[in-house]
Amino acid sequence: MPRKFKTTVVIPPQNDVDLHANDVNFVAIAENGKLVGFNLLVGGSLSIKHGNKKTYARQASEFGYLLLEHMLAVAAEAIFTTQRNWGNRTDRKNAKTKYTLERVWVDVFRAKVEKRAGIRFAPILPYHFTGRGDRIGWVKGIDNYWHLTLFIKNSRLLDYPWHPLKTGMAEIAKIHQGDFHLTANQNLIVASIAESEKVKIEALAREHRLIDDSASDQSKNSMTCVSFPTYPLAMVEAERFLPAFVTQVEGLLHQHGIGDEQHCAAHITGCPNGCGRALLEELWLVVKAVGRYNLYLGGNHEGTRIPCMYRENINEEETLKEIDYLVSRWARESHANEGFSNFTLRAGIVRPIVNTAQDF
Repeated sequence: MPRKFKTTVVIPPQNDVDLHANDVNFVAIAENGKLVGFNLLVGGSLSIKHGNKKTYARQASEFGYLLLEHMLAVAAEAIFTTQRNWGNRTDRKNAKTKYTLERVWVDVFRAKVEKRAGIRFAPILPYHFTGRGDRIGWVKGIDNYWHLTLFIKNSRLLDYPWHPLKTGMAEIAKIHQGDFHLTANQNLIVASIAESEKVKIEALAREHRLIDDSASDQSKNSMTCVSFPTYPLAMVEAERFLPAFVTQVEGLLHQHGIGDEQHCAAHITGCPNGCGRALLEELWLVVKAVGRYNLYLGGNHEGTRIPCMYRENINEEETLKEIDYLVSRWARESHANEGFSNFTLRAGIVRPIVNTAQDF
């Protein structure tokens, strides 16, 4: 393959894998509680490069609906081999599936996939998303087992003062007979818990602060890449910068009377490569240089909209001043139940991204 090739399966109404950040995406369609097929979306990717206008974020394009039995023929063969043959092998920065679609057009790529797979896509079936994060807390599965999703701040299982998270997970592992799963949102699921073990595992999680009722929705919906010291292309801190930044944003929300039930989902990345999936967020900070950031606005809670550049190359103090101004306007001028990102678009603060190849 010319570049990495990411594939996801998502079950509405939760877009918890950020389908618009990936090359191939299958949206599960059910009838009467039974999986019958998938809507197929192709060509999503968020990575960009500062100063290179040939790079841009792109939402995945809707190809159509396919029956369950056609999934492997399309996913494992037709799309994969078409991108293998048509992807750009001379310019690594222009080698993702999103650029192939823009170069040859979506209809041409889709027709090639249909020919290779020997099928025809049906029209996309209706689907919608109501959120994109993890369902923190207890969820009961259809198999009558319980699943506990733990919010892991900054995705780090370490023993902090008063928060011995690593020790807590070790204690749970001593008694848990089920599975542990990492989520696409940097959290952790203790899965397949029997009813008889539920109380004991919750007690251990609370004792070690793996369950923290004081964690705000703003914190739970904020994320960052690892940045320093792990990633060589990072320019500044992101992971260790996020907690203090989120606290300051929370302060601004409370200062302007925004209740705890509302937040503006924020992601921060230490470089523009998109590892923190920030280019689907309501508020995104990407490092431009040491101590300087680009501020993007206009994504949404569902993860189905690319944000727009609002301010370029501003420092931390200027960033917080801009957020203060935006939140104050949101508090004064928003309609009932209007989210932060929807307000910024309706108020004309930023424009919607229609064609990322031209507008981004």
